[in-house]
Amino acid sequence: MPSGAPQPDGTMTCDDLRLLQVSYLLAFPALERPAGELSSPIRGLKDAPYFEQVDIVAHSLPALDLRIHDVPVHVYRQVLDDQIQVDDCRFSLPDGLETAGIQRRQRLQAELRRQLLPPTAQQDGLYEEYVILLVGETGQPPEEFIDCHGPDLARFIRSQREVFGPREIEEILTSRVRYSETEITVVDWEGAVIVSPSNDFQSDIELLKIGNYQLLRYRMLDQQVEALLRRLYHEFHAGLNRVTRLSPARGALAQVVQHRLELMFEFERIEQALLLIGDWYTTKLYHAIHDEFYLDDWKRAVQAKLDNMESIVSTIQDNFSLSWTRLLDMIEIAGWLILLVGYFILFFFEISPK
Repeated sequence: MPSGAPQPDGTMTCDDLRLLQVSYLLAFPALERPAGELSSPIRGLKDAPYFEQVDIVAHSLPALDLRIHDVPVHVYRQVLDDQIQVDDCRFSLPDGLETAGIQRRQRLQAELRRQLLPPTAQQDGLYEEYVILLVGETGQPPEEFIDCHGPDLARFIRSQREVFGPREIEEILTSRVRYSETEITVVDWEGAVIVSPSNDFQSDIELLKIGNYQLLRYRMLDQQVEALLRRLYHEFHAGLNRVTRLSPARGALAQVVQHRLELMFEFERIEQALLLIGDWYTTKLYHAIHDEFYLDDWKRAVQAKLDNMESIVSTIQDNFSLSWTRLLDMIEIAGWLILLVGYFILFFFEISPK
């Protein structure tokens, strides 16, 4: 009997899977949204009758059909909220859980990054990648399937050729969310496994897209804050004790306020929308994604930097305010001197003989 073939009772052995269906996500800053593309909210997170649409606008871009290393790849492309482009690359790989299969997938993913990522994202590393294994009918309960293939699935998620120990395997595969007796999703910070005999993968993939979208938005905001801090540093030292540098400082403070509002409205809006849709499974899966991606840690880190920047700007403004005060004092003294000289001149002309 071939490896991975079902037994006569319909169950699958613990041999390696022979053909893997993979969704490889690439998220990067969108260069621009093509004109004329219609916008639509993200829909279809499971089929709960009381589902409400997620408040993220997605612009669909023309799909691409590629062939990389003799592997057909279909690329679904979207731009979320005019900020992040997410490319969903679908392909199949034979022996994808074997060491040779992992190496083949790594080469394929490297070529996809080379072809799909903008040069700026490749240079500064400002992008996110995420691999998802799509598993259909297994012929056995999903928990048994995950446990049975645990070592191979852990290597697939982490793209490692080495064999993990029991503790590492448990850590990688511990975050599991079950939708039904036959459907389960395992979430890790580098990849996921979706088991669905009905091939209902897209709903979970959409949530994983949102998680990568949020993570990259935090990274982008963090990079912008770092750039503003460097700008403030140079402006402060270049314009120390120069009142003419006050205007740029005010502009920097306005950018700080803008970023704080962006943090509040962009991310809190998304989280609240997902938590209030009434779909227990979507909420539970989103919490797992949120935790595995360390989004709370990113949020706290960015908020701390914004708070520090506000303190720095206030200090610089106080310094410039003192400069303005000194200048006004000097102008006032000069005015009194001019006025005094004028009185002396007027007095001189009045007492001069005519």
